[in-house]
Amino acid sequence: MRNRGMRDQEKGAAIPHDEAFKKLLQTFFAEFIELFFPELDVLLDHSHTRLLMQEQLVDIVGEEAKILDLLLETRYKALDAYILVHMEPQSSRKKDFSERMFIYFGRLFERHRKEHRLIIPIAIFTADEGGEEPDTFRMAIPGREIVRFHYWKVELRRHSWRRFVDSDNPVAAALLAKMGYNEKEKKEMRLAYLRMLLRLRKKLDDARMALLMSVADLYFKPDPEQDERIMRELMNDHPKEGEAIMELMPAWKRWGYEEGIEEGLLKGKEQGVAEGKAEGMAEERAKVVRKMLAKGLDAAQIADMLDLTHDEVQRIGKR
Repeated sequence: MRNRGMRDQEKGAAIPHDEAFKKLLQTFFAEFIELFFPELDVLLDHSHTRLLMQEQLVDIVGEEAKILDLLLETRYKALDAYILVHMEPQSSRKKDFSERMFIYFGRLFERHRKEHRLIIPIAIFTADEGGEEPDTFRMAIPGREIVRFHYWKVELRRHSWRRFVDSDNPVAAALLAKMGYNEKEKKEMRLAYLRMLLRLRKKLDDARMALLMSVADLYFKPDPEQDERIMRELMNDHPKEGEAIMELMPAWKRWGYEEGIEEGLLKGKEQGVAEGKAEGMAEERAKVVRKMLAKGLDAAQIADMLDLTHDEVQRIGKR
């Protein structure tokens, strides 16, 4: 049975990704800066980075309270001083967004100017559509500019996914599905993402892998037939990585295939048909076949995935 998050996505509801996304930025802050702002990355000493307590700001007239999405402290090498980095993810277009960024900056400067020499504001736009997002708040009269406030921004959809496929940066993997791509490139992009994960799993612990996968999985729309083809291609390219590949495809569990199907797929690939004829394996495989039939997969697909003949699948289905 599909989980609530998937049902919400099918109904067109907003993806509940805010907390996971903020956790990703917090955990992989250095990797995020390196990926999108390499010129800033060389100026920072990430060994001194820490998350500050959530800070609540009140707007100018005191009518609205706002907790900043992410506020971090890090060390700026040239100044040999601590600075603040304010990161504000934005999933929908707001006409007053640049004004709000200016207000947040002003409040932070008012509170922290004695302890922190710089404040760097960064906006991360994750919407799939819309025109170019702003990065400036300006106030002026004819012949005189009063204020020009400029913040850094990342518009994910304006970055081509192909730029990142050879990267071992976990942020690139987590956000690949939010980059710019067309419908024809979807399968290729999905395959590239899984290959990135195969490389990253050798470098990251289980907790960090789970975090980046939980974020990435929110952005991939389910396509069981396409993912079957992708999985078979990966299995062929990486025959010794069968178990790892299954672990990197959480969507399969979400579609209700559960542990039995994972075991059946792995044993079918690793042990072959001959061992599968043993009594215990045969019964286990029969259960897997019946589950897959119940989920609507056709006999030809199941036969190909489990190394069975079409007739064997049909016979099991009639029992």
